[in-house]
Amino acid sequence: MNPRVVVAAVVDPEIRVLTIDDLGILRSVEEDPATGRVVVTITPTYTGCPAMDVIRADIRRALAAAGHPDAEVRTVLMPAWSTDWISEAGRAKLATAGIAPPASTRTGGAVPLTLAVRCPRCGSPETEQISRFGSTACKALWRCRSCREPFDHLKAL
Repeated sequence: MNPRVVVAAVVDPEIRVLTIDDLGILRSVEEDPATGRVVVTITPTYTGCPAMDVIRADIRRALAAAGHPDAEVRTVLMPAWSTDWISEAGRAKLATAGIAPPASTRTGGAVPLTLAVRCPRCGSPETEQISRFGSTACKALWRCRSCREPFDHLKAL
């Protein structure tokens, strides 16, 4: 099986509805045609992301199962990951799972301030932040004033 397809299907251990490809942390998958050795390059969502060891192990395990037992996984920090790297499919998966996707930071100027987040359940903009910290460090906890449901919001970076 194509190593790129195998690695792209690895699920993020913290946000299980997304693959590492959806999340945008998968930078490249290269296979040496002479040896068949695979080198995968990933970028963490932030430097101290606790999920990176699990992601590297999951990539190696998936590639080994697909016949590439000596794969190398490289971690690069530059350019730094941005929530803008989350694919449109990934954003849709987040919303379907009840997690509000981040707004784009591609403004060409100042970083936008998040004043309101649309509820991923009912779509209402009438929401409030309950806590700057959610179920993981990259999320904040919000509540919808319309449907009263709490939800995570993936912070924009």
